[in-house]
Amino acid sequence: MTLYTLSPEVAAAKSAGTAIVALESTIITHGMPYPQNIEVAREVEAKVRENGATPATIAVLNGRLHIGLTDAQLEDLATAKDVMKVSRADLPVCMATGRMGATTVAATMIAAHLAGISVFATGGIGGVHKGAELNFDVSADLLELAATPVTVVAAGAKAILDIPKTLEVLETHGVPVIAFGQDSFPAFWSAQSDLAAPLRLDSAKHIAASHVMRQDMGLPGGQLIANPIPENAEIPAQELAPIIAQATAEAAAQGISGKAVTPFLLGRIFELTGGKSLQANIALVLNNATLAAKIATNIAAQP
Repeated sequence: MTLYTLSPEVAAAKSAGTAIVALESTIITHGMPYPQNIEVAREVEAKVRENGATPATIAVLNGRLHIGLTDAQLEDLATAKDVMKVSRADLPVCMATGRMGATTVAATMIAAHLAGISVFATGGIGGVHKGAELNFDVSADLLELAATPVTVVAAGAKAILDIPKTLEVLETHGVPVIAFGQDSFPAFWSAQSDLAAPLRLDSAKHIAASHVMRQDMGLPGGQLIANPIPENAEIPAQELAPIIAQATAEAAAQGISGKAVTPFLLGRIFELTGGKSLQANIALVLNNATLAAKIATNIAAQP
């Protein structure tokens, strides 16, 4: 049984052996309101095309895993209600019960690998939440990076997380964490942090070569490419720190936990920054799509 359907555009790229970039769909269903969500989704897809690759936005529609969406399907997803937010644990249940589901980083990696897609662009990965030493709240994204051989381009881990612990977990599981063009690990809405990046590469060509080398060596798992947000779009870390602290304290006071934590925090940070966090988020996703397309075209050019 074929587990997924390719869009006509993605099927043509697969047949031609040209570059494809996977894109997640939670940014559409859980990241922003309509019609801004579909406008941004179209912008991200256009950015991938501008840089020589084919976009493959991934989602579950009526129980069917779709690798690449037509514009009509994007519209349906952007306006749908009660869409499941699916990760590794939820994806099979969503498909088996005929639901509509938007893929997180982990689920998008799984789907991309099933379809033979090597590169995935997102905003930021999930990671170790603050207080995880008490509540064990660690995103499935980290173990997916250790298991699934997809290169993930993100602006680091979401700044609401415990970034040092997130890096420690990635190191423990042997995930290459590669900063693009700088020595510090980017902090999502901020280009710089006070944390040194474990590895640094300065070109899409070298990142692609590293991806291929891991495959040739038979090493499990993918690479995390930490791509700093453009400086003209960033929010300085010192400006964000008290805002993140306030939002985190409010979440704890209201007893918010599990999958509800990240949407709550992002929503409160949006309110407390007067919308600046969302504009920064859009800028970094577009920036990541550009780099991912360049990496994918270099991988496709490998013999």
